[in-house]
Amino acid sequence: MSTVLRKDDGKPLRAAMQAADLSGPGLAAATKASDPRGIGISPAIIGRLTTTGKTARERCRRRTADLIAGALAVPLEQLFTPSVSTDTVERSSPDADSR
Repeated sequence: MSTVLRKDDGKPLRAAMQAADLSGPGLAAATKASDPRGIGISPAIIGRLTTTGKTARERCRRRTADLIAGALAVPLEQLFTPSVSTDTVERSSPDADSR
């Protein structure tokens, strides 16, 4: 599952929430209303993505970011950036067993 990184320690996300006049619980409710599954994002996850404290999270799932951006009516790229995948990183050398 792909992940994204919040931009600038969540500043654009907080600014978009303020512009939409939404609190964390309000944004969580808006994501639930716009989620085809009807699940949405919990207020706790919204809080972790918007805070700058010890519980702050830099990453989230792409689906989480899509629901947040959709609820705020803001392009995803304004709030989040794709994370670098390590799936293609070489993890061993071909002659590792020759020692």
